[in-house]
Amino acid sequence: MTGYALASAEHPRGALSLELRSVNARFLDLQFRVPDELRALEPLLREAIAARVSRGKVDCRLAFAAGASTAQGLDPAALDALRQLEAAARRAFADAAPLSASDVLRWPGVIRESALDGDELRTRVGVLAARAVDELCAARAREGAKLAAILAERAAEMRKRLAQVAPLVPEANAAYQARLAERLREALGAADDERLRAELAVFAVKTDVEEELQRLDTHIGEVERVLAAGGAAGKRLDFLAQELNREANTLASKAATREIADCALELKLLIEQVREQVQNIE
Repeated sequence: MTGYALASAEHPRGALSLELRSVNARFLDLQFRVPDELRALEPLLREAIAARVSRGKVDCRLAFAAGASTAQGLDPAALDALRQLEAAARRAFADAAPLSASDVLRWPGVIRESALDGDELRTRVGVLAARAVDELCAARAREGAKLAAILAERAAEMRKRLAQVAPLVPEANAAYQARLAERLREALGAADDERLRAELAVFAVKTDVEEELQRLDTHIGEVERVLAAGGAAGKRLDFLAQELNREANTLASKAATREIADCALELKLLIEQVREQVQNIE
């Protein structure tokens, strides 16, 4: 399921922001983009997301924009190292211009910053993660509600097809058996009725779809129940879609008339639509 969330918070040392993006995936796949100085917070973010999201690819980006108040002065060791580098460079390039004050201040490590309070930062990021995950789950829930409505509509269409098939089966089987009996008499000549009954019994077993219709009805009912219950249902619905497809295939292979075969084909199309949508549900 897709979703997006962005949460930010002020920090005494600057500003924190957390961005979450999710797209469809069969399993939970977490990707993090976290600055090196905040890398220790990645397990906290992973735990916060995994506690609420069980399916999908989620990209998590944590950023920290330091404020001007973080500077505590210049680092003498860094200044000395920079001075030596400049001297070596001027010996190699006599015409090189000297470093300006702005060049010195931009050099990594020259400005000494106070260390971040780890406990305070962890607390603030934890609160920020909770807000972002809430927003992400709300977005995914809105999409899930729309997908559930689509699946419920497909389930209702499948019930209509079952209602069309059920009354056709007895009449179709009886008509086909009558035609088969006539052909067997013509082919077997003087064959006795016992042989004809045996052949027809074999045919009846091969074309009996009552069990398949019952199982289809049961699986559709379970789909409707799962949708009504809500919550994480993607994997269960995926399994039910596979079972529905299995029964629809059997129904199509046993179809005694074109009308039943057409209904079975329409069922298979509806089931395939369900299978496609189920991949997007948590």
